[in-house]
Amino acid sequence: MDTLSYKTISANANTVTKEWVLIDAENEVLGRLASNVAKLLRGKLKPNFTPHVDCGDNVVIINADKVRLTGNKLDAKEYMRHSGYPGGQRTKTAREIMATKPQMVVEKAVKGMLPKNKLGAQLFRNLYVYPGSEHKQEAQKPKLININTIR
Repeated sequence: MDTLSYKTISANANTVTKEWVLIDAENEVLGRLASNVAKLLRGKLKPNFTPHVDCGDNVVIINADKVRLTGNKLDAKEYMRHSGYPGGQRTKTAREIMATKPQMVVEKAVKGMLPKNKLGAQLFRNLYVYPGSEHKQEAQKPKLININTIR
């Protein structure tokens, strides 16, 4: 077999083509939305996917306040934080967070599905979440996609 006829393509920062994608989260289940957004941010759906390179798209999510949690998760799911002092652990339920900062629920779900290293932090910077239908990325002309058609 002629080994010069095929080459493994490895993307780098110069050869990556990043697009702007708009996702409407209205009436979407949180976990399913987050896993598909993580795939888009990582670039796993592109033919030139390279594990150690940021080759994903920039994702804008609107209507984060209308995302769904199934079952009893609104009251049972707890988000913990710690102040760093003894006895400084604080918890809030998903319902309490959705009342004040609904975009935080989506951001935490997506961040948990990204790599836990410098690349994951870099990929997370490509995510923009807004609670309402207005967003600040009109100048980038993001194209609206249906998240359920992504496989």
